[in-house]
Amino acid sequence: MMLESFLIVASLIGGAKLRFWSDPDSFEFYLNSPSFLLQVLTVLLVFETCCYYNELYDLNVVRVRGQHLVRLAQALGAGCILLGVLYYFLPWLLLGRGVLIIAVGLVAGSTFGVRAGLDRIWASTVRENNVLILGNGELALSVAREFERRADLSFRVVGFLARESTVSTELFGRPVFAGELSTVARDQRVSRIVVALADQRGALPTRDLVRLRVQGVEIEDAHSALAGLTGRVWLRAVRPSWFVFSGGFRRSGTTLLLKRALDLALSLVGVILFSPVIALIAVAVWFDSRGPALYRQPRVGLGGRVFNVVKFRSMRIDAEAKSGAQWALKDDLRITRVGRFLRKYRLDELPQFFNVIRGEMSFVGPRPERPCFVEQLREQIPFYDERHSVRPGITGWAQVEFTYGASVEDALRKLEYDLFYLKNMSILFDIAIVFRTARIVLFGVGSR
Repeated sequence: MMLESFLIVASLIGGAKLRFWSDPDSFEFYLNSPSFLLQVLTVLLVFETCCYYNELYDLNVVRVRGQHLVRLAQALGAGCILLGVLYYFLPWLLLGRGVLIIAVGLVAGSTFGVRAGLDRIWASTVRENNVLILGNGELALSVAREFERRADLSFRVVGFLARESTVSTELFGRPVFAGELSTVARDQRVSRIVVALADQRGALPTRDLVRLRVQGVEIEDAHSALAGLTGRVWLRAVRPSWFVFSGGFRRSGTTLLLKRALDLALSLVGVILFSPVIALIAVAVWFDSRGPALYRQPRVGLGGRVFNVVKFRSMRIDAEAKSGAQWALKDDLRITRVGRFLRKYRLDELPQFFNVIRGEMSFVGPRPERPCFVEQLREQIPFYDERHSVRPGITGWAQVEFTYGASVEDALRKLEYDLFYLKNMSILFDIAIVFRTARIVLFGVGSR
């Protein structure tokens, strides 16, 4: 991103130079204009934002060169449209006299060229990391599948090392080795070993693992590898001891203080910026179906304490009169026309700014659940209460990575993302989640 910011700025200056190629004095005057710096920063912010929301910084998306070019064209096209709207209201920000047109061409050419060049350099110089998976059971297969899915990473699974001497010679298209761990690791030039044994008692080659670790080979347990590859903790496979001995789950006083400051800042700015939208939504909800625009519902928050969350009403007022509390479903008939739109773009959550200001919620955190569902889920899902160790959030890692929960299985999957967030909680992680949330709000992605 830093390199592309430099390329965008250089392209804008280059566009001005080409525009005034035969008139150096005008170029100097243009470059030294008091508004030029602000004009450049505006274009930079718009183009970088469009690149981000077209997923140009997601290596999972832009693996194919043609797809990369299409997304770059979409980002620059959207950027030009946004700049056009902005220039209509703020004409003094306009990069005049054809400079922007030339600069857009230079941005497209330089950005695509540099990305293609860096991809080629990366492919030719970066050594592929050979991964050996210790084990040949279902857990080992899960690890192999996730490494295969993350082809953007420089990892190659060379095979599995089985505990038994007589096993299948191939698994998941990779060889199954039998023999000494140190010998196999040396012959296959292994740089990382993932321990994926369902039962490690008496089966873990501790001496070989110590020797290889001292020699510089990375040793990782399967649960940590899966969490790093998928962004969630696999509760179906993880042991309680993993929570005790794995890294992360640190919350310093400074982090919590900064997080609370960020919560207040974002919520106050949100109330100010969205106040016209909040008023319009309230009117739309009131006209669409009888009943109040807002509703309060008990939710479980920090430390298991119950509070009332404030939301825009998206269902009929008698939605649970006969059925009682139940999960929100896809194409739920209880949802109103306006409510369906609000849920798609998460606009029904806007009144929760006031819950954050009151200290009942955080801007980023696990989604607060209703007490009746919490009682049910804590009996069926291990470690469910651990999500109540922080304030619940308007948005969160589970919300941006998964849809609304509609079953116990969905709640389990969302808890896996919540636990990953708790393990890696930081201000930078919160900011990244806020940006992801903004994309959901703009494009209605991942909602039910």
